[in-house]
Amino acid sequence: MGPVTPLLAVAEAIKKAHPFCALLWVGTKHGPEKYLVEQTGVRYQAISAGKLRRYFSIKNIFDIFSLGTGFVQSYKLLKKEKPDLLITAGGFVSVPLHLVASFLHIPTWVHQQDAVVGLANRIMAARATLVTTALEENISKIKLLGSRARWIGNPVRDLRRDPDVARKQFGISDNEPVILAMGGGTGALRINQLVLEALPLLPKTWHLIHLVGIERSAETCVKAQEIFSNYHVYNFLGPEMAEAYATADIVVARGGFATLTELASLKKAAILIPISGTHQEINVEPFAKAEAVIELDEVVASGVLLAEKIKELVSAPDKCLLMGDRLNHVLPIASDEKIIEIVNSLVSISG
Repeated sequence: MGPVTPLLAVAEAIKKAHPFCALLWVGTKHGPEKYLVEQTGVRYQAISAGKLRRYFSIKNIFDIFSLGTGFVQSYKLLKKEKPDLLITAGGFVSVPLHLVASFLHIPTWVHQQDAVVGLANRIMAARATLVTTALEENISKIKLLGSRARWIGNPVRDLRRDPDVARKQFGISDNEPVILAMGGGTGALRINQLVLEALPLLPKTWHLIHLVGIERSAETCVKAQEIFSNYHVYNFLGPEMAEAYATADIVVARGGFATLTELASLKKAAILIPISGTHQEINVEPFAKAEAVIELDEVVASGVLLAEKIKELVSAPDKCLLMGDRLNHVLPIASDEKIIEIVNSLVSISG
């Protein structure tokens, strides 16, 4: 889901500025992004995607064929649709599309949001018309790849909603604290475990909205609902995600950059549990040092520790406000004006 949400923000900005512009989203056949995209009314097209792993795996053999199919499908799709511009925020499904687009002289825009430049973006950046970054320090990394680069911040959808209306949507009629816990579109088993361990240690009058992920069974949470009546469990939220944010006093999440950006735009106090040994730890590190978020190590964290941190934040609303302001300050958001300026300039190249 990481590369999806900033692109949804870009699509939102384009539709506002150019209401008659035709948008086509290309993704994977079974990815969680399909549901989110279709909810916005944007046309969705699936193609084959293979992952380029930099380690030995039998899956590499099969993915070579998937990549080959992806290149053929990309060529046919681009010749048929004749787009004026291709935009991506990463992901291997984008690689064949953008390389074929470069061959066909179609302008391409690659956005780098994470602190670590992934392999897919490294491949595409070398041939991209423009690469933008969420973090200013990534400009030098992109330029080393021989690419034209620009720092704009990270695009984010307008997620502002009325908290009172949002609480009613989730069946919350009191003024008790609300904690939102989530682990991404496919779910995070470790976060789910920690949340369920923490649940009995939280006051039963509080509310907890728990997104367990579309690949996780909500049945595992049935017993938790029996002992915690204000426990609201969902596999996935689409457009309702904005309301979930609006209800939340505290957010527990992974360390994906898209999530960080959404939290920053809404000035939410957050407890982040990045995936150990991945770019998520690098994403979260500067914000934890700035005391804009609380970071927990998933390897040594426990439900007891998570419950303690949640209760500490709920009991300190001034600290929550300060954390939200700090996060909003240190993580700039790409404005709609910047997005449309880039789109217009790149489309003029194709014309």
